[in-house]
Amino acid sequence: MVLKSRLNRVQLAVLLLPGLFIFGLFTVYPIFRLLWMSFCDWSFASMLTQPFIGLQNYRDVWGDGTFWTVFVNSIVYTLVTVPGQMILGLFTAVLINGIRKGSVTFRVINYLPVITSWVIASLVFRYIFNTEGLLNYLLTNVLHVTASNTRWLDSRWGGMTVAMILGIWKGVGWNMVVFLAALQQVPMDLYEAAEMDGCGAWKKFCNVTLPCIRGTILFALIMLTIGGFNVFTSIKMITGGKPAHQTDTLLTWMYYKAFSTGKFGYAAALSFIMAFCLGLLAILQFKAMKNKDA
Repeated sequence: MVLKSRLNRVQLAVLLLPGLFIFGLFTVYPIFRLLWMSFCDWSFASMLTQPFIGLQNYRDVWGDGTFWTVFVNSIVYTLVTVPGQMILGLFTAVLINGIRKGSVTFRVINYLPVITSWVIASLVFRYIFNTEGLLNYLLTNVLHVTASNTRWLDSRWGGMTVAMILGIWKGVGWNMVVFLAALQQVPMDLYEAAEMDGCGAWKKFCNVTLPCIRGTILFALIMLTIGGFNVFTSIKMITGGKPAHQTDTLLTWMYYKAFSTGKFGYAAALSFIMAFCLGLLAILQFKAMKNKDA
């Protein structure tokens, strides 16, 4: 019996070993390698020597004015897109959950933006909001609302607003699917009991639906917050960080510092600062939801 148990453990170890090796090689090693890079002067000029400079890269990030600009951009993008996606997604899920006929069609229609390529969607939005784009054509030549074209993408908050609209449009379908799955798990007995107590649709939503899907709300909140701070393609394709990196976010700025200026040590330090902020936000969100449950 003991021999058979040991044999099973050996077999399990043999089965897990390839997966652990791949995980260590492609996940664990790059993380520790990146951490070491953040403490070194790793750039095109010093790629062969890579001298250790301690916390200098972190000081450079902290003292960089552009870093604070892109950090604020990332925070604003997240604060706007996360509630927008969640509210619209939950609203859509509630409507579809109450539809008996054609619900599958509505689900597909609302989920189409999710499966649309970020690159294609970003290029379409850039075409629409470009100075010579479709929106200005409609406003000036068709509706005659304005006399001249508006430069939507040439200002910091103009470009950020377009990117945030795209982010919300792309994310509503994912939230709809997640919340719809949660809504279908809410026991109908609770709604019937609330109706017998004289609760209307709004009170049933607040007192029955929201408490029952609290876990799903927390999951969506954390995932969308991480996604908000990792926005890259839409900014890169729509504004390219212009004007003068005023519309860059943390990820696009990190990419620019690493591959355009060759400051890989700076970019590595920025990546760990970003990871720390995301971890802290996730912990705070989890604690906030837990305190509400208590």
